[in-house]
Amino acid sequence: MKYALVTRSDDNIKQMTDITHPLLKEYAKKCNADFIIFDHKPQLNTDDNKPHYRILKAQELLKDYDRILFLDSDMIINKNCPNIFDEVPVDCIGSVFEDKGSRLKDRRDKIKGIQKSWGDIGWTGGYTNAGTFVISKEHSKIFDPHKGKYWMGWGSADLHLSYMARKHKYKFHELSYKWNHMTMFSERWNKNANRFDSYIIHYAGKGIYNKKNRIDQIQHDKDIIFKNS
Repeated sequence: MKYALVTRSDDNIKQMTDITHPLLKEYAKKCNADFIIFDHKPQLNTDDNKPHYRILKAQELLKDYDRILFLDSDMIINKNCPNIFDEVPVDCIGSVFEDKGSRLKDRRDKIKGIQKSWGDIGWTGGYTNAGTFVISKEHSKIFDPHKGKYWMGWGSADLHLSYMARKHKYKFHELSYKWNHMTMFSERWNKNANRFDSYIIHYAGKGIYNKKNRIDQIQHDKDIIFKNS
């Protein structure tokens, strides 16, 4: 099989990717995957283009690659991170669900909202976060528009891909939060889980644990993880 690790970034976040991309490249090697960066403008014919929709370029990649792992560029890959392609069955979409804990109601409302607009497909839970997202060639239709449209509301690509996946009845493999440890997973409802015990730390949203800004937080955490390397 031919594998790819895809991330999305541009020069606007170069200060961050100077820290994170070397780790993503090393992880790609570990997974025997090509490292690919989607940059510049997303490929949508609309005035409402959103950077999250750069992910749509992956539909073309699936002509050449059997499996693709998407990782956001605001992530630190821990030294102990296993090969995620061994974790996710080839016929499943792999993702961490974030309709849990403090985000449960908000994310379930988003699931209801897109179905109110686009039609009920029986999707009641399992809000995927495309920060860590594994697909195979057979899942290509998640990148298609729904009746000629892409979801431009809150959640953009995350909601669109999730809706299309359910619409086409693709199987999901729910990954442990350790594959996409956001600040929400260090909250009390999740027993204040230590981010350093996870495979991948994701600095999405606020993304701050004990520093003033995300860049300082990412550099701080990288220094701690790799201080003896």
